[in-house]
Amino acid sequence: MSDYASSSIAAPSATRIEAIDVVRGAALLGVLTVNLITGFRVSLFTQFLPPPDVVASWDTIAERFVTIALESKAFALFSLLFGAGLAIQFERLGDTGRPDYFLVRRLLALLAFGLLHLLFIWNGDILTEYAIAGLVALPFLRLSAAHLAKAAGLFIALFVGLAIFPHPVKLPGPAELQQHAEEATRIYANGSYAETLAFSWSELPLMLPLHLNVFARTVGLILLGACIWKSGVLLHSLPQTRWMFALGATALGFLLTLLSERILSGMIAPIILALGYGAFFYCLANTSTFERLLRLIGALGRMAFTNYIMQSVALTFVFFGFGLGQFGKMGVAEGLVLAFALYAAQAALSMAWLRYFRFGPLEWLWRVLTYGRLFPNVSPTRAARSGELRS
Repeated sequence: MSDYASSSIAAPSATRIEAIDVVRGAALLGVLTVNLITGFRVSLFTQFLPPPDVVASWDTIAERFVTIALESKAFALFSLLFGAGLAIQFERLGDTGRPDYFLVRRLLALLAFGLLHLLFIWNGDILTEYAIAGLVALPFLRLSAAHLAKAAGLFIALFVGLAIFPHPVKLPGPAELQQHAEEATRIYANGSYAETLAFSWSELPLMLPLHLNVFARTVGLILLGACIWKSGVLLHSLPQTRWMFALGATALGFLLTLLSERILSGMIAPIILALGYGAFFYCLANTSTFERLLRLIGALGRMAFTNYIMQSVALTFVFFGFGLGQFGKMGVAEGLVLAFALYAAQAALSMAWLRYFRFGPLEWLWRVLTYGRLFPNVSPTRAARSGELRS
């Protein structure tokens, strides 16, 4: 969810890599769907409770789809993209002699956005974790691709180790979580904004273990994304090699996901499947197939930061009591339809916005905070037309 800074403060925009925008836009659909189904529709903590005995229905089919195909995978892909974005920005800021300075400013601005989102819109925010993990990853960006791969492996191994061996970062027991989920349903479905906000803040101590348990993985994936960019495979590998990797990683990821209930592959499967998804959409974006659809997805990816926040705003209105109050009432299948409808609307709005502006509104503000100066926000097409008219 990042745009790419150039190597010059005088001209801070560089040619975008449109295929990465497409991958980011595709990943945002997964993030939206998982957030809607598991975090907005019901209490996030219901996933840690024993599943109810239900007869197979459209809801169970939809829930199984989200669990197998998207849960953890979409966030893993976003982490990889975040790391690749950091590496690209680090390279392009190299000529300034101060890439660390500007990236620290950028990450601190993201941290501020994340905290505002966390405290006043939705406590399931991921931006705060990305900002902190990005600051941890930043010193590693000077390393070669090979050393970045080793560092990424160490952080991912730490994540696996913490999951296997007992450690003090744990959630409460099922009875307490059940009581909390029931209270969440009552307040989120019926409460005013002030009541919802107060309960949201009270959930933060329960949210912290969830972030701490996956923080090492997030750092590892950011480093792996930086490694992928630095290795040059995105720009220099043969198309057939990319397709083979995309299909192989996706197939292996699904296989490990289906086995995850019996073996520890469940911790590695989302990473492999995210790599497969990313490679697949990257390959697709470099073909002429589905060109119009990919332009829509790419536009949404260019404005991923703005769209992510707007998803939270829209979904709090749909599910919380100060809006439509659908919390705890909407089924999984209905939620899946809503996710696709919202995504389609955002894609259309992103295309319309980018006809007039170069950056999304939050992307532009993020850039201003990073560089400490205002930049014009006119689309290249309109800027060129204005130049033609003036001449």
